[in-house]
Amino acid sequence: MDHGHDMPGMAHMMPPTSSPPPMMIHHKMMMHMTFFWGKNTEVLFSGWPGTSSGMYALALVFVFAIAFMVEWLSHYRFLERDDDTNHVLAGFVQTLLHCLRVGLSYLVMLAVMSFNGGVFLVAVAGHSLGFLCFGSRVFKKSPLHAKTSRLPPMSC
Repeated sequence: MDHGHDMPGMAHMMPPTSSPPPMMIHHKMMMHMTFFWGKNTEVLFSGWPGTSSGMYALALVFVFAIAFMVEWLSHYRFLERDDDTNHVLAGFVQTLLHCLRVGLSYLVMLAVMSFNGGVFLVAVAGHSLGFLCFGSRVFKKSPLHAKTSRLPPMSC
């Protein structure tokens, strides 16, 4: 069966090969679909942190800090006084902070999707410590029956 005779210009095409040409060869990296332990992983960016233990530790600190910041942004009461506040400006500031919180939350989620056990643990630890500091009653200065702001903290 010769399909090249029915269409002009098709007879001179080379048949497909089983391997790509040399210019199209890409380095293949195994993507984990289950949790694994080890420092050889990629977190958020291609090639980062690489195989260096120091860079892996920096990546863990980075994920921890982002998770901690998400909890701070979720529970901190911005714009406490609403008597002198421009409500339109306050709405834009709250929207900007919400956008920042959601963006950071997605970064933590993408980091956890590396399926690295260490990244998962520091993400949970960052969220937990952030909640302890900002969301729980441990460090609250006022009693429960004290007057609260009319603006609630950002909820998840």
